[in-house]
Amino acid sequence: MESNAAWRSLPGTTILEKCASLGIACGAQIDIRDLDKTGRRYGISIFLFFERDLVRTHTIEQVQEEYKGVPEFERPYIRVDRFLAFTKKNDPSFEQTLREFPLKIEIAFIGEMRSADGSRLVPCVSGLMPFLDELDVDAEPPQMNVQGHL
Repeated sequence: MESNAAWRSLPGTTILEKCASLGIACGAQIDIRDLDKTGRRYGISIFLFFERDLVRTHTIEQVQEEYKGVPEFERPYIRVDRFLAFTKKNDPSFEQTLREFPLKIEIAFIGEMRSADGSRLVPCVSGLMPFLDELDVDAEPPQMNVQGHL
């Protein structure tokens, strides 16, 4: 699998070192789109949490077990790729909104979890979604330079 090779090629020997080489560290604020791209490229399972206490006090395995009978979109957490797919499907302007007002996710946990088939450990990252009262919707959108970078 290409993402496994990409992950192995990262500098560092531990998950924390490899994630740090990608700019992912606990406490970092990272654009949700960048998290999604990084997760896909390097085979990292990335989860978004909507409850601060839950992301800080539970492992992803504990949360998955606790909410296994709850429909995916009613849980207090979701995979980043599923969240983005759902919001883009239900709001065609969401992509443009993210370009104008990037959604920053606070990284809360970096570690490992069992793969879906249970055969191996895979890197995982959990992040906290900002609360609506923390978003500054009156702020000016970030300005792009000529090359399209912030």
